[in-house]
Amino acid sequence: MKRPILIHPDPRLKKLCPPVDDLSDALRDLADDMLETMYDAPGIGLAAPQIGVLTRAIVLDCVKEERAEPRPLVMFNPQVVAVSDEMSTYEEGCLSIPDQYADVERPAQVKVAWIDRNGSAQEQEFDGLWATCVQHEIDHLDGKLFIDYLKPLRRQMITRKMQKLKRERARA
Repeated sequence: MKRPILIHPDPRLKKLCPPVDDLSDALRDLADDMLETMYDAPGIGLAAPQIGVLTRAIVLDCVKEERAEPRPLVMFNPQVVAVSDEMSTYEEGCLSIPDQYADVERPAQVKVAWIDRNGSAQEQEFDGLWATCVQHEIDHLDGKLFIDYLKPLRRQMITRKMQKLKRERARA
């Protein structure tokens, strides 16, 4: 089921999400809803707080090539366990901050540990767009947005645009 995506500023996007204690069918259904919502948006990642659910769950699929097989990943309680010294800069965007983009510098490679939808512990190294995306989504679970990496003036400007967008959508 496709779910509505929260738009910044929304206080739920700034909350620290508690860990998943026990993997339930409801959480697996949540992950399915998140994937459907992400693909429909369209986006390459989505965190549970972006649909108003304050739990440590993210989904991502950074395969962008035409006719390439999708590679959806579902992660519960993801955490970065190692980062490279090398940094990379990507122009990031966010489904909760539509049509706004900015360069953000992050570690170029990360190793992430998580629990998959079957309850199994997983660990994998990511680089390139996958590394940027997984870090961006994990940030959401800690109440951090990509605009928090920007200078205050730019962050305020984007926030004002989002407030205006929310007012326009409320009137529509």
